Amino acid sequence: MDHGEVLALFDRQMRRGARAEPGTRVERDGDVVRQTGADHDWNGVVWSDLDQATANVAIAAQVRYFASLGLGFEWKVYAHDRPGDLGGRLRAAGFTPEAEETLMVARIQDLPTGVELPEGVHLRPVTGPAGVDLVADVHEQAFGTSSGPLRQRLLAQLVQNPETVSMIVAMAGDLPVCAARMELNPGTEFAGLWGGGTVAAWRGRGIYRALVAHRARIAAELGYRYLQVDASDQSRPILQRLGFVPLTTTTPYVHQPQRHDREP
Repeated sequence: MDHGEVLALFDRQMRRGARAEPGTRVERDGDVVRQTGADHDWNGVVWSDLDQATANVAIAAQVRYFASLGLGFEWKVYAHDRPGDLGGRLRAAGFTPEAEETLMVARIQDLPTGVELPEGVHLRPVTGPAGVDLVADVHEQAFGTSSGPLRQRLLAQLVQNPETVSMIVAMAGDLPVCAARMELNPGTEFAGLWGGGTVAAWRGRGIYRALVAHRARIAAELGYRYLQVDASDQSRPILQRLGFVPLTTTTPYVHQPQRHDREP
């Protein structure tokens, strides 16, 4: 796999050519591509092509735009984005960086697709609200964060555009122990792995790997060429052993709208 070629393809298809998710819209504002939606949707900048002369003006324009909507937003910065000090400029404009992740990609034809699960564990496809509740439950246990906005978005996606997502839950009897989803991007060569998490008591048993293999098999059947994932430090070693390679790093820079007290 030619890393530079695949990264350029990713930028072209998944960032510069980003498509709106259900209930959101993608807008092009000069050299910036942004996604906007409701409070429970992801709002932010997915791509930019800036330089030393245009960066500060573009940053200020996006801050004003999202502030006019009353929305916080994320500027997703990749290590190869220009200018080289984009992250510092965002911090100066009031953004807060979150944990860096690694963009990892694998050719689907190179990935294992055999699903091996511990005894007593089975997979349950998610097709409706009950399954989404299980996904949300695992999310809260695995990541320690509220799953409210995620649950709303996934429910909307299942209703409005079910062909763009595939979700799966690993069950130990009636207990959800691992969950993951795959975002499908028609018209591109990339399917994305998201939300893979295992509750603490069930880690280290190969369930996460099994869910990667399950999704790789589905993506292959649908004709996708690559799987991509924004990998945390925890998942990166597992993904590398499966055949994923790092292409670059990405850091979310978050800007929250100012809250002004109302006059009595």
